[in-house]
Amino acid sequence: MKLLGFVAAALVIAAPAAAKEITVKMLNKGKEGAMVFEPGFIKAAPGDTVKFVAANPGHNAQTIPGLLPAGEAEQKGAMGKDFVLKVGKPGLYGIKCLPHFSMGMVALVQVGNGPSSNLAAAKAVKLSPLATKRMTAYLAQAK
Repeated sequence: MKLLGFVAAALVIAAPAAAKEITVKMLNKGKEGAMVFEPGFIKAAPGDTVKFVAANPGHNAQTIPGLLPAGEAEQKGAMGKDFVLKVGKPGLYGIKCLPHFSMGMVALVQVGNGPSSNLAAAKAVKLSPLATKRMTAYLAQAK
Protein backbone atom coordinates (compact mmCIF):
# COMPACT_ATOMS: atom_id res chain seq x y z
CA MET A 1 0.00 0.00 0.00
CA LYS A 2 2.84 2.39 0.84
CA LEU A 3 4.52 1.53 -2.46
CA LEU A 4 1.37 2.40 -4.38
CA GLY A 5 1.17 5.79 -2.65
CA PHE A 6 4.84 6.44 -3.38
CA VAL A 7 4.37 5.63 -7.08
CA ALA A 8 1.32 7.92 -7.31
CA ALA A 9 3.22 10.78 -5.63
CA ALA A 10 6.18 10.27 -7.97
CA LEU A 11 3.91 10.48 -11.02
CA VAL A 12 2.39 13.75 -9.82
CA ILE A 13 5.82 15.26 -9.23
CA ALA A 14 7.14 14.04 -12.60
CA ALA A 15 4.11 15.25 -14.59
CA PRO A 16 4.93 18.25 -16.80
CA ALA A 17 3.25 21.55 -16.10
CA ALA A 18 0.01 21.92 -17.99
CA ALA A 19 0.04 24.20 -20.98
CA LYS A 20 -2.06 27.30 -20.57
CA GLU A 21 -4.17 29.42 -22.87
CA ILE A 22 -3.45 33.15 -22.97
CA THR A 23 -6.14 35.48 -24.32
CA VAL A 24 -5.35 38.57 -26.41
CA LYS A 25 -8.11 40.88 -27.66
CA MET A 26 -8.11 42.45 -31.13
CA LEU A 27 -9.51 45.95 -30.50
CA ASN A 28 -10.39 49.11 -32.39
CA LYS A 29 -9.32 51.08 -29.32
CA GLY A 30 -7.43 50.07 -26.19
CA LYS A 31 -4.99 51.32 -23.57
CA GLU A 32 -2.30 52.00 -26.20
CA GLY A 33 -4.61 53.85 -28.59
CA ALA A 34 -6.33 52.87 -31.82
CA MET A 35 -6.06 49.49 -33.53
CA VAL A 36 -4.33 47.38 -30.90
CA PHE A 37 -3.83 43.90 -29.60
CA GLU A 38 -4.39 43.89 -25.85
CA PRO A 39 -2.04 42.99 -24.34
CA GLY A 40 0.53 43.80 -27.01
CA PHE A 41 3.42 42.01 -25.30
CA ILE A 42 2.78 38.44 -24.20
CA LYS A 43 5.03 36.00 -22.32
CA ALA A 44 4.31 32.32 -22.89
CA ALA A 45 5.92 28.94 -22.33
CA PRO A 46 6.56 26.32 -25.02
CA GLY A 47 3.34 24.39 -25.60
CA ASP A 48 1.06 27.24 -24.53
CA THR A 49 -1.57 28.60 -26.88
CA VAL A 50 -2.21 32.28 -27.44
CA LYS A 51 -5.81 32.93 -28.44
CA PHE A 52 -6.42 36.16 -30.33
CA VAL A 53 -10.09 37.02 -29.80
CA ALA A 54 -11.94 39.04 -32.45
CA ALA A 55 -13.51 41.48 -29.97
CA ASN A 56 -14.32 43.82 -32.87
CA PRO A 57 -15.03 42.86 -36.52
CA GLY A 58 -12.55 43.66 -39.26
CA HIS A 59 -9.41 42.26 -37.62
CA ASN A 60 -7.27 39.20 -38.10
CA ALA A 61 -4.08 37.93 -36.52
CA GLN A 62 -1.17 36.42 -38.40
CA THR A 63 2.53 35.96 -37.93
CA ILE A 64 4.99 38.46 -39.37
CA PRO A 65 7.42 36.95 -41.90
CA GLY A 66 10.96 37.04 -40.53
CA LEU A 67 9.80 37.55 -36.96
CA LEU A 68 9.58 33.90 -35.92
CA PRO A 69 11.98 31.43 -34.33
CA ALA A 70 13.99 29.45 -36.89
CA GLY A 71 11.98 26.58 -38.36
CA GLU A 72 8.56 27.90 -37.27
CA ALA A 73 5.98 28.12 -40.06
CA GLU A 74 3.95 31.24 -40.71
CA GLN A 75 0.36 31.11 -39.45
CA LYS A 76 -2.67 33.16 -40.54
CA GLY A 77 -6.09 33.68 -39.03
CA ALA A 78 -9.27 34.51 -40.96
CA MET A 79 -10.77 37.98 -40.98
CA GLY A 80 -13.18 38.58 -38.08
CA LYS A 81 -12.45 35.18 -36.52
CA ASP A 82 -10.56 34.11 -33.41
CA PHE A 83 -7.06 32.79 -34.09
CA VAL A 84 -5.09 30.37 -31.95
CA LEU A 85 -1.30 30.58 -32.14
CA LYS A 86 0.35 27.39 -30.91
CA VAL A 87 3.84 28.22 -29.71
CA GLY A 88 6.37 25.43 -29.72
CA LYS A 89 9.92 26.74 -29.91
CA PRO A 90 11.36 29.36 -27.58
CA GLY A 91 11.85 32.74 -29.21
CA LEU A 92 9.94 35.75 -30.46
CA TYR A 93 6.76 35.53 -32.54
CA GLY A 94 5.65 38.76 -34.24
CA ILE A 95 1.92 39.15 -34.89
CA LYS A 96 0.07 41.65 -37.07
CA CYS A 97 -3.46 42.50 -38.13
CA LEU A 98 -3.15 42.69 -41.91
CA PRO A 99 -5.71 45.46 -42.56
CA HIS A 100 -4.40 47.62 -39.71
CA PHE A 101 -0.69 46.81 -39.89
CA SER A 102 0.21 50.26 -41.26
CA MET A 103 -1.68 51.75 -38.29
CA GLY A 104 0.64 49.90 -35.91
CA MET A 105 -1.53 46.92 -34.99
CA VAL A 106 1.20 44.49 -33.95
CA ALA A 107 1.95 42.25 -30.99
CA LEU A 108 4.95 40.31 -29.74
CA VAL A 109 4.86 36.90 -28.09
CA GLN A 110 8.00 35.88 -26.19
CA VAL A 111 8.15 32.14 -25.65
CA GLY A 112 10.45 30.90 -22.91
CA ASN A 113 12.86 32.86 -20.80
CA GLY A 114 15.20 35.17 -22.69
CA PRO A 115 17.38 36.15 -24.17
CA SER A 116 15.57 35.04 -27.32
CA SER A 117 17.77 33.57 -30.03
CA ASN A 118 15.99 35.58 -32.74
CA LEU A 119 16.07 38.97 -30.98
CA ALA A 120 18.59 40.51 -33.40
CA ALA A 121 16.65 39.24 -36.42
CA ALA A 122 13.40 40.56 -34.91
CA LYS A 123 14.91 44.03 -34.50
CA ALA A 124 15.99 43.98 -38.17
CA VAL A 125 12.51 43.26 -39.61
CA LYS A 126 11.16 46.23 -41.58
CA LEU A 127 7.75 47.43 -40.40
CA SER A 128 5.59 50.49 -41.05
CA PRO A 129 6.54 53.55 -38.93
CA LEU A 130 3.64 53.11 -36.46
CA ALA A 131 4.22 49.36 -36.23
CA THR A 132 7.94 50.00 -35.65
CA LYS A 133 7.14 52.35 -32.77
CA ARG A 134 4.98 49.77 -30.99
CA MET A 135 7.20 46.80 -31.81
CA THR A 136 10.30 48.62 -30.53
CA ALA A 137 8.59 49.07 -27.16
CA TYR A 138 7.62 45.38 -27.07
CA LEU A 139 11.13 44.25 -28.06
CA ALA A 140 12.52 46.32 -25.16
CA GLN A 141 10.42 44.14 -22.82
CA ALA A 142 11.80 40.89 -24.28
CA LYS A 143 14.55 39.90 -21.90
